[in-house]
Amino acid sequence: MTRSLLAALLLATATPALADPPQTANPLFTMQDLFALEVAADPQISPDGRWVAYTRRANDIMVDRAVSSVWLVDTQTREQRPIAAGQGSHMRPRWSPDGKRLAYVSTAEGDKPQLFVRWMDSGQTVRITGLPQAPGSMAWSPDGRRIAYSMFVADDGPKLGKRAEKPDGAKWAEPLEVIDALSYRADGEGYLDTGFEKLFLVPADGGSPRQLTFGDYHDGGPLSWSPDGRTLYFSANRQPDWDRNPMNSEVWALDVDSGGLTALTDRNGPDGAPVVSPDGSRIAYIGFDDQGLGYHNSRLYVMDRQGGGRRVLTEGLDRSVENPLWSADGRAIYVSYDDHGETKVARVGLDGSIRTVAQGLSGSSLDRPYTGGDFSVSRDGSVAFSGGTGTRPADVMLARGGKAVRLTSLNQTLSATKRFGEVRKITVASSADQRAVEAWLTLPPNYSEGARVPLILEIHGGPFSAYGPHFSTDNQLYAAAGYAVLSVNPRGSTSYGAEFANLIHHAYPGQDYDDLMSAVDGVIAQGIADPDRLYVTGGSGGGVLTSWIIGKTDRFKAAATQKPVIDWSSFALTADNPAFFARYWFGKYPWEDYQAYWSRSPLSLVGNVKTPTLVVVGSEDYRTPVSEAEQYYTALRLRGVPTAFVKVPGASHGGLAARPSQSGAKASAILEWFARYRNGAPVAGTAAAD
Repeated sequence: MTRSLLAALLLATATPALADPPQTANPLFTMQDLFALEVAADPQISPDGRWVAYTRRANDIMVDRAVSSVWLVDTQTREQRPIAAGQGSHMRPRWSPDGKRLAYVSTAEGDKPQLFVRWMDSGQTVRITGLPQAPGSMAWSPDGRRIAYSMFVADDGPKLGKRAEKPDGAKWAEPLEVIDALSYRADGEGYLDTGFEKLFLVPADGGSPRQLTFGDYHDGGPLSWSPDGRTLYFSANRQPDWDRNPMNSEVWALDVDSGGLTALTDRNGPDGAPVVSPDGSRIAYIGFDDQGLGYHNSRLYVMDRQGGGRRVLTEGLDRSVENPLWSADGRAIYVSYDDHGETKVARVGLDGSIRTVAQGLSGSSLDRPYTGGDFSVSRDGSVAFSGGTGTRPADVMLARGGKAVRLTSLNQTLSATKRFGEVRKITVASSADQRAVEAWLTLPPNYSEGARVPLILEIHGGPFSAYGPHFSTDNQLYAAAGYAVLSVNPRGSTSYGAEFANLIHHAYPGQDYDDLMSAVDGVIAQGIADPDRLYVTGGSGGGVLTSWIIGKTDRFKAAATQKPVIDWSSFALTADNPAFFARYWFGKYPWEDYQAYWSRSPLSLVGNVKTPTLVVVGSEDYRTPVSEAEQYYTALRLRGVPTAFVKVPGASHGGLAARPSQSGAKASAILEWFARYRNGAPVAGTAAAD
């Protein structure tokens, strides 16, 4: 490709090609509308059920990023009021046990997030910490006098040798960096400081914090207090080989006064998220027996407070559960779980009975339609949750007495002035084995029944994750440009049970290809997709499958592989969790069975690729490192396949769409790339890649 063509493509990426003309009201969703979106997250209902405090996230066009504030909504009148807004970012509200105070994290008084407490009757707010690092998980003591939290504690790190004496005033290079950790960088954080996460305690009205845990281990949340305030429960992997065996955490009991630690679980596998029953007699927690599989269902367990009498409560639920919360009467535990692409809240009795109490949860990540969402429960069993639809981002919802109501309408103005693409659920039989495969189809907003339109197959990552009927800015931007968008849950997707997820165990990408092609064929058979105008894209695991697909078929006019893995062997040794990927996704290291890695690598099929392919990656991606995308782009260039390489400056793997301008520009670049090859060749008036 000539430099001028690449410049033109990047210019298109930076130019708001999907934005409204200055004097024209556009009824379709555009990249400029990304700055108007708001989303509700982390709703925390007060103990008496009267109020919900939640984090409200809005995109600030002047700083090009999401800004968080804490708001309060009355569950009876639906009246809203800000608790912490304006300068800084404010998040993670947590009620005191009596509901008279609200703790939250804020940067209102500087760059470092601190803990603040608000007295609800007077409206007075006080910063109670001056921490060098951001506080993590936090939990009020039962008497409301103290707050426990986790925080990273840096150390000096390893030393090796020394350098010469520097003269006064001399400007020397930075000293050597010495690394001796197995995991030394993380996506979204970059190269890690040396140190460990520890637990602390601070008076709820301010004062000096006290460190509670020590040692070369990470001690993390969530945190839970015993009713008498003497014991704090948390999870940690304190095994000598914790860095090489990351899935072996235990539930620990910490004596707050003496600092004594007792491990309450001891199996091979992760145990975490402990929560103590209201009477202190039982502890609920999440975990599983590690069988070395790519996917395990996380189950809900209970044990007595000494760690005995352990038993599983969700044996009959073939789904992973999360976020356990005890009911006020101590007779049940609330959990969330994904089921067929949707997130639900269930009440699990101590007898193992399971009853759904809320559904339609949605998360705060907007670029693609992933499952997710947050919830909390009041003393009377009312459930506050973040809930949305395929055409509406998450609002604060309340489930009470068998009915669910929406308490907020954060995007009411946008919904009233914009037309969004309808989202339909479809189910097809896979050509591989006739298994049912579910998908969601986003139609162009002006779609007319019976019309055939171009189709974008948009593939989720993970691979152990799931799409569902949730709002997606990418899909709505593609739909506004006239495309139908197909979001499929092929084998390996979660929310369909352990057996379906593990169909890709030591085989991915395997027969996902058959599931995805069957879904595409299903939309064609319905008379919606034009078989001569098919396109494919996806990120992370979706980038893997995009590259795999175009190595097996030429039926797509163009492709955009985003943050892909191209060579599994190089990925396994450069990704940010090397102790996990090789062990659980392959069973052997690359030098032990290189052929297994190569046979599943999209690079092995690059010799077959003829499809014009755009390669997209964040410049600070440490999950599927930039080198993966670079080698694929180079291979395509060497073969003469039309290609271009787009790097998103400053973006991590998980944050590829975090900045609104970059999210819109990325979608614009993909749409322009597809438009260039509408008929399998560059559109008239554009230059072909050389």
